[in-house]
Amino acid sequence: MDMFTGIIESLGKVESISQNASSLALAITCPFAAELTLGESVAVNGTCLTVTSHTTTSFTADVTPETFRRTSLGTLSHGSEVNLERAMPANGRFGGHIVSGHIDGTGTFLGAEKEGNAMNMAIRVSPELGKFIIEKGSVAIDGISLTVANADYGSEVLFSVAVIPHTWRETTLSSMQEGQIVNIECDAIGKYVSHFLKFDGIQKNSGTDTENQAFLDTFMNDFERFH
Repeated sequence: MDMFTGIIESLGKVESISQNASSLALAITCPFAAELTLGESVAVNGTCLTVTSHTTTSFTADVTPETFRRTSLGTLSHGSEVNLERAMPANGRFGGHIVSGHIDGTGTFLGAEKEGNAMNMAIRVSPELGKFIIEKGSVAIDGISLTVANADYGSEVLFSVAVIPHTWRETTLSSMQEGQIVNIECDAIGKYVSHFLKFDGIQKNSGTDTENQAFLDTFMNDFERFH
């Protein structure tokens, strides 16, 4: 598995989009395109994508139906700016937090206000994602490693992050519009802990076979729909 840090390397722009009902092929202008290799991973707005071709100025990547459903990539259009980060090299410095590039879901940008040298951004997410949002914990928003400043838990979860001037200038955050959909990747440690606890509970539950069959039925229905 490739690993990212949430420290954005540069901005790119969507050059072209080939789209069908459930998937995409993107071409993105990129300052480091000439250095890429086929099969390399690049996080686009936090979404780990594989380079399928490249020139000296741009690269292409396919977006699978699952990624299309889970992320905001389907909302991109020609000329949209995107955050770009190459996978972390083995000898690289770890500047942010553990980011896999596997998006958990999306949130909604509610607005930002200046406080001192910071811009405080407000984000709304579902309770399913919100349970992993912890005050002073880490979260990746459109691939950017940020620290949760405050969180309010209810039927929807609202949280804020304080963005330093450099990150505000050098990423897509400064151009976000109220109501914009953003990619959310929650902290990996919390997700693993939650999975272990849930899995242990399922193993002790007599309804395990029924739950497994329900999962299989859902998977097969999705498979048939997209093939």
